[in-house]
Amino acid sequence: MSKSELLESLERDGFVLVPNLLTQEQITELREAAKETVELARSGGWPFVRTLPKQFPPWNPADVPTHGIWGVQSLMHPQLPHSRTFIRTYFSPPLLRTILSLFPSATPSSLVLELFNLLTRPDHTFQLRWHRDDIPSSATPSEELSRLAHPAFHAQWNMALYEDSSLVVVPGSHRRARTEKEREMGEYETGVEGEMRVQMKPGDVVFYDNNILHRGVYDEGTERMTLHGSVGLEGGGGVRARNVLQHGLKDLLGRRAEGDSGGDEREITEDGGGEWRCWVFVGWLRELK
Repeated sequence: MSKSELLESLERDGFVLVPNLLTQEQITELREAAKETVELARSGGWPFVRTLPKQFPPWNPADVPTHGIWGVQSLMHPQLPHSRTFIRTYFSPPLLRTILSLFPSATPSSLVLELFNLLTRPDHTFQLRWHRDDIPSSATPSEELSRLAHPAFHAQWNMALYEDSSLVVVPGSHRRARTEKEREMGEYETGVEGEMRVQMKPGDVVFYDNNILHRGVYDEGTERMTLHGSVGLEGGGGVRARNVLQHGLKDLLGRRAEGDSGGDEREITEDGGGEWRCWVFVGWLRELK
């Protein structure tokens, strides 16, 4: 699919599936890293987790023994054993080239580090309610349209390491207010007009507008290891700061990024204006120039 086709699909449908972005070697390496990371989190050895049955942050790691988890946060945290493997994936040239193709005016130096997490098989069957990530369900139609009119300052994606059909979307809903039926439907309604499950194979990546109407359906009996990330653009300001910092990344503020950074290591900070600006491993971005 060409750059223009990717962008056209994202703008029209609110999501676009890019097949085979990972090689088989990468999939194998990431599966092993993800497996050990999940085991660490389930044993209580990693505090940054998504606990059941809570959909949105903050999550309490003290709930892990009783309720279990459905995700692991902060994959690039320097104290996580496999952080380098995840960092290489987040900054891989094929992924970042695809992101740049979705934002024609962006340049490698305008990209801002945001989130990289792991969505995993829940300890018991679990569903997310219908939602838009940055627009509350209480919003009026005019409020929805106003928020939806704002330009996007980030790319968000799911990267499957196993077959994954957990993401349910209503194509095109990122461009309009909810219909009356959608406003009145149950939080976990099935058979919603136009809904579809995004079918992903190992190595596939789906990019989606986080304000598309969507939900998640997770089966405790089906293996799931799906990397969930976002990359921001300069100018995102408080909107992106709010979305990113609620996921617990304040723990990284003030740390220094260490590792294979191409000789360019910078402190991770949040500037006084509230804009999230994490410039780390900048050397890897030079490969895209």
